[in-house]
Amino acid sequence: MIRLGSNSPTRALILNNANINFIQNGGSFDEDSIKTTNPKSFCYEATKGKFNELYKKYGIEDMPLLVSDSVVTSNGLLLRKAKDEKDARRMLELQSGNETSVITCMIYKSKHKELIDISITTYLFEKFDEKHIEEYIKSGECFGKAGAIMVEGFCKPYIKSVKGYESTAMGLCVEKLKVFMDKTC
Repeated sequence: MIRLGSNSPTRALILNNANINFIQNGGSFDEDSIKTTNPKSFCYEATKGKFNELYKKYGIEDMPLLVSDSVVTSNGLLLRKAKDEKDARRMLELQSGNETSVITCMIYKSKHKELIDISITTYLFEKFDEKHIEEYIKSGECFGKAGAIMVEGFCKPYIKSVKGYESTAMGLCVEKLKVFMDKTC
């Protein structure tokens, strides 16, 4: 049993699908306190901030702690969660017909082992259909998602190529986590 330090239903789904037993306890770390605009640095700092908050609150005596965060980058720009429809549209238009990377950092710590991993999954997208973009934005599904994208949903029909794991793009590289947990149980 592990403690998932996240409120994300997608991360919970990833763990469920991987048959990893967990309880879910998210935190309230303020990502706006991070000043860097470097996508990889931002992702690590956000994950570390969330981990530190939850480690102080729960520790690891009862069970290991797993914290993860993701950001999106396209054209070297850091794309966080969309603030409103205009911001979501801007991010989606930037990624349309372009290469987009999802960077996911995870920290797993038990009494005896610690894993810090940064994984990247890169997509090349076809041009997004403008009408589909508007429908997606109006549905609200784009909010709460890094870069306003859902590779398992809205983006799926536009994927021309992919390098990396889909789980990384969904917010938690479960393939690496499972290997690590299997070796350290």
